[in-house]
Amino acid sequence: MIGDFHFIRPWWLITLLPLALLIWAIYRRQDPAQAWRKIVAPNLLPFLLSGTTQRTRLSPLFLIAIGWLVSVLGIAGPTWRREPVPFADETAALAIVVKVSPSMKVEDVQPDRLTRAVQKIHDLLGKRRGAKTSLIAYSGSAHVVMPVTTDAGIINTFAQALDPKIMPNEGDVAADALRLADQTLANAGSGSIVWITDSVAPEQGTALARWRAQSRTTVRLFPPLLAGSELDAVKANAHKAGATLVRLSADDSDIDSLARAAKFSNVASGEKGDRWEESGYWLTPILFGLFLPFFRKGWMTTTASQ
Repeated sequence: MIGDFHFIRPWWLITLLPLALLIWAIYRRQDPAQAWRKIVAPNLLPFLLSGTTQRTRLSPLFLIAIGWLVSVLGIAGPTWRREPVPFADETAALAIVVKVSPSMKVEDVQPDRLTRAVQKIHDLLGKRRGAKTSLIAYSGSAHVVMPVTTDAGIINTFAQALDPKIMPNEGDVAADALRLADQTLANAGSGSIVWITDSVAPEQGTALARWRAQSRTTVRLFPPLLAGSELDAVKANAHKAGATLVRLSADDSDIDSLARAAKFSNVASGEKGDRWEESGYWLTPILFGLFLPFFRKGWMTTTASQ
C-alpha cells in the first residue's frame, strides 16, 4: 500500500545534493540580470532590462539535471509493496502430515494403506525436486519427523520407517498435527499441507475448526482409501479443516494433481515474501524521453540568435 512507500536503497538520494548545486549554478548562469546586478542600482535594474529579456528554449543542462533526478530516484528503488516468494525457490514449501495408526496397515489397498501412502509420498517428492518439504506423523500424539528440508532422500527414508509400533500413543490428534505442520511452514515462508489419513475422529471436529479459524494454510486431504463408506466418513469429519479432497488413483494422476496444486500455493493464498518489489524501472521511459532531444542535430550548440 502507499503507506508502505519507501526506497530500497535510500543512500542514493545523497547524490541529489550535487544536483541541487548544479541547478543553482545553471540558474545563475542563465539569469540575464546577473551581470548587471553588481554595477546597476537595484531600483534601476528592472527599467534597464524591461522588454529586453526573452524566455530561452529549455536548456540541455536543465534536461540533464532532470534526467539526473529521475535516474537517482530509479536507482534508489522506490517501492510500496512486497513481491511473491522468488521464483528461484521453484515451488512452495509442503508439509506432509501422515496418520500412523493400526488401521493404516489394513490391506484393502495393496500392499497396505500406509505402504501405498509412502509410495505416493515418494512419487510426490520426485515431482518436487529441490523443493522444501517437511514430514509430520501422528496418532495419539503428533511429532515432527523431519523439519523443512530440500533433501527428498531423507524424507523418503523417514517415511519408509513409519510404523504404528513406533508411535507412543494410539488415538487421533489431527488438529495438533496440522498445527505442527503450520509451524514448519512458517519457518519456510508459508506453503500448503497434504494430509494423509484413513480416518478422522468425530471428536476432532471442534479442534479442527479452531485450527482452521487461526490458519490460512491450504490443506489437501489425501486418504489412501477406495470409494466407500470409510472415504465418505473421512470427508465428512475433515470438512471443518477446510480440506480439499484428492482421490487415490492407480496411476499418477493423483500425484500430478497434488504437485500442481502445491507448487504455488503460497502465492495463491496471498502470502508474500520478505523482498520488496522493485518499481524504479517504471521511470525508464521518462528518462528515455528526456534524452531524445540530444539526438537532434545542433541541440547542444549555442546559436547567435539566442
